[in-house]
Amino acid sequence: TYVTNHQYDPAADYIGQASEIAQAQRFRVLSAALQNDLGIVLVLQGRREEGLAAFHRCAVSSKEEGLTLLFIRALVNQARTAIQLAQFDEAAPALNEAAERLAETDASYEKADGLINLALGYRDLALAHSPSRTFALQRAAALLRQSAEMAHQPADARLASYAYGHLGHLYEIERRFDEALQLTRRAVFTAQSARAPESLYRWQWQSGRLLNRLGKLDDALSSYQEAAITLQPIRSEVTFALQTTPDSNQPSIRALYFELADLLLRRAALMQDIREAEPYLKAARDVIEAFKAAELRDYFRDDCVDQMQARLTKLDAISPSTAVVYPIVFHDRTELLVSLPDGLTRHTVPITAAILTDEVRRFRHTLEKRTTREYLPHAQQLYDWLIRPLDHDLRRLHVDTLVFVPDGSLRTIPMSALHDGTQFLIEHYAVAMSPGLDLTDPQPIDRTKVHLLSSGLTKAVQGFPPLPHVADELNSIHALFKGERLLDQDFLTPRLEEELKEGRYSILHIATHGQFAPDVNQSFLLTFDARLSMTQLERLVGLFRFRKEPLELLTLSACQTGIGDDRAALGLAGIAVKAGARSALATLWFINDDASSELVSEFYRQLHDASISKARALQYAQLKLLSDRVYEHPAYWAAFLLLNNWL
Repeated sequence: TYVTNHQYDPAADYIGQASEIAQAQRFRVLSAALQNDLGIVLVLQGRREEGLAAFHRCAVSSKEEGLTLLFIRALVNQARTAIQLAQFDEAAPALNEAAERLAETDASYEKADGLINLALGYRDLALAHSPSRTFALQRAAALLRQSAEMAHQPADARLASYAYGHLGHLYEIERRFDEALQLTRRAVFTAQSARAPESLYRWQWQSGRLLNRLGKLDDALSSYQEAAITLQPIRSEVTFALQTTPDSNQPSIRALYFELADLLLRRAALMQDIREAEPYLKAARDVIEAFKAAELRDYFRDDCVDQMQARLTKLDAISPSTAVVYPIVFHDRTELLVSLPDGLTRHTVPITAAILTDEVRRFRHTLEKRTTREYLPHAQQLYDWLIRPLDHDLRRLHVDTLVFVPDGSLRTIPMSALHDGTQFLIEHYAVAMSPGLDLTDPQPIDRTKVHLLSSGLTKAVQGFPPLPHVADELNSIHALFKGERLLDQDFLTPRLEEELKEGRYSILHIATHGQFAPDVNQSFLLTFDARLSMTQLERLVGLFRFRKEPLELLTLSACQTGIGDDRAALGLAGIAVKAGARSALATLWFINDDASSELVSEFYRQLHDASISKARALQYAQLKLLSDRVYEHPAYWAAFLLLNNWL
């Protein structure tokens, strides 16, 4: 259970305890098996040397006890781990010994399964060690053919599909695409007959790759779309399975979605008429959208994202003065899909994922240096790549608000601080971000019904520094909106829960220290006497989910995400989506307490005007700090992001 939840430390601890008991009680068979389990967990932890030692102990013990199949499994795990450590002199003998012992066993389902596992070991060796490539590929192919011949019973069809599918992949590696396709189609057929979707989607995907290689674009598209449809009902389970396997050559789910989007964009490029191309552009965007929703669902391990999607309006069809910018970052280029008031357009930027990510990282790093302007060349470079191709259309259509749906590393930077050489982007446009087109509920806030609950810390607690300006911040907000406040010793989790249960609040403002980590279990907000986990916050804010009046705005002041981590940004976007809040205001990094208080106070002053959107309110607040010589550096104002509903 802990392994499934990616909590490897307690998993290793429990296996260690079990192993001690097994050894004390002389349960030799169980003791040997536990060493194999321990090796798997250690490899998942990244402790490969220790994992290798555990597999070796399992091999020795299982050989002594005559546990042939466990011995073979341990040898293969030992070999595959040694390959990851580039210890090829150890890997090859282990694989060869496993092959000799497996050949001595009687035909059975377990043997057929062992042959596939052993073949994958040889495949790993071929891919990692070029001197062994020819020999290892030939051994792998022979083992897979033997497995396929052995799995001839109807009940063995699932296993046969893996044998044929992996064999097809070996031919794909050797660029023998016609033969690879023939074998892969056989894998698809056997997976269908076995009703094994977890196998089927892989071979449909592989068929799509091969058809694409053979220049059959439309057939490739069909195979990719079939794979995506097959995967959809089991995607969550497959994702978790992939994350808990030590197989480094297993393709990620992300690759399937992005390869399909790539094909759709290539298909669109073949159309002469832009109106004929638009359905393909929308389909490509929808594929990435499906991946983003799935990623958010996996981050929080909850299906509430589906509930949210079921009741939302597409945000690209809402405002005539808003453009939605949808970057899709491929390994060889960056695509910009832009929803404009008069339709969907596409711009291809010849910048690879590696170059873009490097520039984003440099921009993010230099942006936080308040005493230099080192950020400026990076801000201008990113503007040239991401905004300048859109300039003409944005001016022509009098766009005043940009909503970005960022991908990967782009989640970690504030678009408002991009620079055209003369001015920042925020000086031309109000800017908001969304985790996805289908994850935002674009409804304007009813200013006449605003009821505010504010909470925060001014004092130093639990090793965190004081935030003395929080008191002024809360005072200025309450001068504009009626409501309740919880400050310092009143800001306790039970009290917060009590208020949210009893009060009909439309804005929840939390001014405290916070940390958003790649693992949602490591994310928290600081209360006076404890740390409020994201699970607790979701539960509290989730009280609003089924009310007529939802939580319109969740403001997290003085908080930060993990620096430069793409998934940590899901913490920000995810809180609003998962908890049922329509929008969130939060910061990418910890900023000056005084500057934060001034910006947030101005945001609420602007928000009090019913004619101004939340995105506009943030823009005016950021421009106010930008106009102040003390706070003009973007380190002070750019960290604030408005997420989801910008109206």
